[in-house]
Amino acid sequence: MASKPGERKQQILQTVAEMLEQPKGEKITTAALAARLDISEAALYRHFASKAQMFEGLIEFIEQTIFGLINKISTEESSGLKQTENIIAMLLGFSQKNRGMTRVLIGDALVNEDARLQQRINQLFDRLETTLKQSLRIGVSQDEVDSAQDVGAYANALLCYVIGRWQQFGKSGFTRDPLAQWPQQWMILSK
Repeated sequence: MASKPGERKQQILQTVAEMLEQPKGEKITTAALAARLDISEAALYRHFASKAQMFEGLIEFIEQTIFGLINKISTEESSGLKQTENIIAMLLGFSQKNRGMTRVLIGDALVNEDARLQQRINQLFDRLETTLKQSLRIGVSQDEVDSAQDVGAYANALLCYVIGRWQQFGKSGFTRDPLAQWPQQWMILSK
C-alpha cells in the first residue's frame, strides 16, 4: 500500500525527535536513523537533501506549534500580564511534552551541524522576546505592569528564565521538570 505524500517525511522527522529524547544525547547519524526506520540511507536522502534539512523540519514544527499557541493565547486572553504568564507556562509545557525538541531548542542536537540551524533557533528566541515585550506593553497600558519597568529588560529576563529551565531539563537527562515550582516562581517573576 502506497503511503500518502509527505507521510514518510513526517515519519522520518518523528523518528529523529524520538531519537533525540534519549537522555544520553548521542549524536544522530543518518546510518542510525535509517536502521531505526528499516530503510536505506539513500531512501532518507530522497526525502531530505541533508541532515540539516531534517533539523530544519523539526525547527519548523517547533515554530509552527509555539507561535500557533501564542496566537491562541493572545486572542483568548486580554490581560497583558496573564498573556505573559500563559506564554511562559506554555513554553515550559512544550519542553516537558517534547523532550527531543528541547534538545534542538537548547542547541544540544545542533552541535557539529550547519551553523544556520543555530541562527534559526536564535531568530526564534528573538521572536519570543518580541512577543513577551508586546504582552508586557499591554500589561503596562492596563496598569498590571509598573510603567517604570523597562519591558525590554523584563522580556529578556523572562526569556532567559525559560531557556534556563529548558537547559536544566535537557542537561538533567529530562529529570528536572521545567514546570516544577512554576506557580511559586511566577509569583517572584511577576513582581
